[in-house]
Amino acid sequence: MARTNEFGQPIGEDLGRWVPPPVPEHKELAGNHVRLEPLQRSRHGIPLFHTFKQSGDEQWTYMPLGPFGDAADLGMLIDALSKAPNTQAYAVVIDSEVFGFLSYLNVQADVGVLEIGWIAFSPHLQRTTASTEVLYLLLDHAFSTGYRRVEWKCDSLNARSRATAERLGFTYEGTFRQSTHYKGRNRDSAWFGMTDTDWTLAGRRLRNWLSPVNFNDDGSQRQRLGDMA
Repeated sequence: MARTNEFGQPIGEDLGRWVPPPVPEHKELAGNHVRLEPLQRSRHGIPLFHTFKQSGDEQWTYMPLGPFGDAADLGMLIDALSKAPNTQAYAVVIDSEVFGFLSYLNVQADVGVLEIGWIAFSPHLQRTTASTEVLYLLLDHAFSTGYRRVEWKCDSLNARSRATAERLGFTYEGTFRQSTHYKGRNRDSAWFGMTDTDWTLAGRRLRNWLSPVNFNDDGSQRQRLGDMA
């Protein structure tokens, strides 16, 4: 039954003892397969450029910038992410090799909401156990810090990004038509959200899937994420 106020109007659920969380600590996050390091141009810029140079330009189709002609161009983006308000960028590192980057965006500590975006992974990282762990680490860090909601937004035509969001446990919430434009073309943005309540199940499923016991000696999964309880 919906809650009502003294005027008989329906109102939202009481927040109970929830208090606004701090800005997430921008620190190294480590898993079984991957390590996330706060993104720095001096440390990660050139390795990232060489990583992306080996990849096809198609990975930048749904990004507002890229491909990058030289390390300086990529370095300027890293600088911009580092200085952007309410943003925390991370480099994805495996065995001292850098495979991509991603960020927290639009961090709104006062309401307990942030977004995960600016995701650029090397093809060698895409569709791997490590890539799933990368996103698990950021989600777990956000919800463990006390955030109530994490958002995921992408070009509505980016089928891979949409599928990744749903696989992780995000819920599709609608498409904002003509929300922006880039590279001379329109973008309709698909919005996905995950709440702290959703994370109770989604986090457990991801932890169970990422557990070493779920993988054979050759690295193949014993049980699919979609089949996890």
